[in-house]
Amino acid sequence: MQHSDLDSKRIAVLLSGGVDSSVVVYEFARLGLHPDCFYIKIGPEEEEAWDCSSEEDLEMATAVAHKYGCNLEVIDCHREYWEQVTRYTMEKVRAGFTPNPDVMCNRLIKFGAFDEKRGHDYDLIATGHYAQTEIDEAGLKWLVTSPDPVKDQTDFLAQIYDWQLRKAIFPIGHYMKDEVRQIAEREHLVNAKRKDSQGICFLGKINYNDYVRRYLGENPGDVIEFETGRRIGEHKGLWFHTIGQRKGMGFSGGPWFVIKKDVPHNILYVSHGYNPASAYKTSFPIHDLHWLTQAPFRRSPHVPSALGPTPITFKIRHTPEYIPGTLEQTSEDTFVIHSTTPIHGVAPGQFCVLYDQSHHRCYGSAEITI
Repeated sequence: MQHSDLDSKRIAVLLSGGVDSSVVVYEFARLGLHPDCFYIKIGPEEEEAWDCSSEEDLEMATAVAHKYGCNLEVIDCHREYWEQVTRYTMEKVRAGFTPNPDVMCNRLIKFGAFDEKRGHDYDLIATGHYAQTEIDEAGLKWLVTSPDPVKDQTDFLAQIYDWQLRKAIFPIGHYMKDEVRQIAEREHLVNAKRKDSQGICFLGKINYNDYVRRYLGENPGDVIEFETGRRIGEHKGLWFHTIGQRKGMGFSGGPWFVIKKDVPHNILYVSHGYNPASAYKTSFPIHDLHWLTQAPFRRSPHVPSALGPTPITFKIRHTPEYIPGTLEQTSEDTFVIHSTTPIHGVAPGQFCVLYDQSHHRCYGSAEITI
């Protein structure tokens, strides 16, 4: 991050109260810059509904902004979050899919609703994500991975729009998490030792199952052993389970693994082990492929199905590992992922995030459609 590149830019920092975004403010301050800071307020749908740490978050954000001589403004995106992100999540869950509210929160709220309210006045929007960007020879901006494989958050950013990426800047993306903590302690930041939030984006301590139960309630149904057809118990709702799940099942005779969900009949199928035929996949279709910058290949407008497999790496969940494979276009708007190794827990509704072979550039993402 060079001062000369930023001096003429209008910069907004999304300051959450956590250590990562606080070090972002420090990174600008050490260059002599004092960007405007914004705290996005979401909170629980009803104040008395859940324990919420948003008051403490705002206190921390206020202290950091004050320390570095920056203005802090609170932006209320409460209605947008509950109308857009929650609606997306519940529609997917009800249909038996495995959505990712954090992915859509970046597109719809941090780089979406905020831009509509205040971000449009700024050239750059800085966040504390562990991600980086680079400009290629043609002047195109690409999302690229962080050196910290555990903390890398490019998968959470893989659904943002190209115009949002062009405005995004990630000042701590080149650091390891430990380095960010060290900077915070050296600078005596008020939240230097604060734990990272583990809940859903913006919702702090709210448990995901409680979040779902609030909107969809419970819908009990049979739990069937996949191989034998034997009923082994009752589930409280298919939406509380994900394909590949092996913890928190609570049925005797385990361990059990979730193999599939029969949504029309409200049946949860489980198995004692990973039957390769049913629990592992080496190929799966994806749809609504969203390219962050541009497709990594040239498609033929005349014979779209003629495109050969393109080598890639990919992720289907937030893990440090990247899976090698190929991307094949089967028609104008449908694609198939071929994995070099069998993978478990492939579930419809999950995002498959695509990277180059060296998992440096993040190409974009698509929804799995099994």
